[in-house]
Amino acid sequence: MTAILTRAWLFLIVFSMATTVLTGVLPEAGPIFVAAVLVLAGVKSRLILSDYLGLRNAPTFQRGFTLVLVGFLSLAMLLYALPSAM
Repeated sequence: MTAILTRAWLFLIVFSMATTVLTGVLPEAGPIFVAAVLVLAGVKSRLILSDYLGLRNAPTFQRGFTLVLVGFLSLAMLLYALPSAM
C-alpha cells in the first residue's frame, strides 16, 4: 500500500510541475494548451481518486467518478472555447 501511495505522490508532483510549466510559460497560448492543462488536471484527479481514495478496488465507482470528471473537464473546455466561437 505504501509503495502505491508513494508512486502516486511522485506522479502527482511530476504532473503538477508539468501544469506549472504549461501555465507559466504559455499563459495565453490558446485552446491547445488549455486542453493540455485540463487533461493534466483530469489525470491528477483520477490518480487521487484511484490511489488515495481507494477507488481502484471499486471499479464501478471508479468508472462513475471518471465519467463525471470527464464531463466536468469537457464542460470547462467548452466554456473556454464558447466566447471565441461567437
